[in-house]
Amino acid sequence: MKRTTIFLISLFAITLIMTSCGGGSQPAAADQSAVKAAGPYADLPADIQAMMPRGEEIYKTKCTVCHQVTGLGIENVFPPLSKADYLLADKVRAVAQTLNGSKLDMTVNGKVFTQEMVPQVDTKEDAVAIINYVLNNFGNKNGFVTLAEVQGVEIKPRKK
Repeated sequence: MKRTTIFLISLFAITLIMTSCGGGSQPAAADQSAVKAAGPYADLPADIQAMMPRGEEIYKTKCTVCHQVTGLGIENVFPPLSKADYLLADKVRAVAQTLNGSKLDMTVNGKVFTQEMVPQVDTKEDAVAIINYVLNNFGNKNGFVTLAEVQGVEIKPRKK
C-alpha cells in the first residue's frame, strides 16, 4: 500500500511538472495569433499591427538621435513625440515631414522648435510605419494613419 501511494504521488508530480512546462510542445498557430492580438496593438487593424516592427526598427535607427529612446526629444532643440499636440493635429503632415523633412518652426505643446528636420525615409510605406509606431508608443494611444490617407503626399526630390 505504501509503495502504491508513493508511486501515485511520484506519477502525479511528474505529470504536473511536464504540463506546467508545456511538455515541450509549441502552441498551435491559432494560439500564436491570439497572443499577437492580445499585445499592445490589439485594438489596431491587422495591417497596421503588421507594420509596427518596421516602424520600431526605423525609429530606433533614424529617430532616436533627435527624439530620444523615450520620445521626449531634447529640451529646446528637438520636440517631443510623446503626447505631442503638433503630431496629433495632422497625421498626414507628420508623414510628409518624415518623408521630406521640414524647415518650418514647430510649436509643440506650447514650445517653439526651430531646428530643421531632415528627411528620414524614402517611401510612404516606411513613413507611415514610423508615424503609426509613434502614434502608439511613448504614452501615445492615438490611432493610426493609412497609406490611402497619404496617397496625395508628394515625395520631393532630395538635394545632393
